Amino acid sequence: MTLRINDTIPNLTVETDQGTFDLHNWIGDSWAILFSHPKDFTPVCTTEFGAVAQLADEWAKRDTKVMGISVDSAEEHVKWKADIEGFAGAKAGFPIIADTDLAVAKAFDMLPAEAYLPDGRTPAHTATVRSVFIISPDKKLQLTMTYPMSVGRNFAEVLRALDGLQRTWGQPLATPANWTSVDDVIVALALDDAAAEAKYGALDKRLPYLRFAKNPG
Repeated sequence: MTLRINDTIPNLTVETDQGTFDLHNWIGDSWAILFSHPKDFTPVCTTEFGAVAQLADEWAKRDTKVMGISVDSAEEHVKWKADIEGFAGAKAGFPIIADTDLAVAKAFDMLPAEAYLPDGRTPAHTATVRSVFIISPDKKLQLTMTYPMSVGRNFAEVLRALDGLQRTWGQPLATPANWTSVDDVIVALALDDAAAEAKYGALDKRLPYLRFAKNPG
């Protein structure tokens, strides 16, 4: 079954290099990001996980927990983290799921149900396991990103998207193209001009259907 935006994520019990977690309990009242990769000890993903490690303070500022996903074992994750930390110059303090049976990959629709891991597999056998999931404190999926193996993920964009989600979550607001956390926001059409101005102050009306308000953050 496809996992769509605004669906509640599966409440799985996962094994990681830092122990066993129930996903919903692990998220708690925080935001969460799950990010996956094809295989430990691969070049692009080492740079990606290093980028996540370097952003530890930024995740903490946003009350956001991060957890990696890999089809390798927890023991391999422990060994790989030494490479990640050496490359990035930062501690990789986040847990990495040991998804050796593909349970998480299948539950999050990252692989087809018939997928399996052959002996002597390569990263190509799990090429679709390379996604980002941003989850809100109510355990609902808010955003997904999926990349091919050849393109490293831009975690500055993940951080920007997280800012946009947190700024607009539960509010009649949206963010425009290329928005950053210092920019104005768009007021949803669910509010007429009077209601929008009462809630957010004076509007910058570019078009009848495109109205900006000062960022309330």
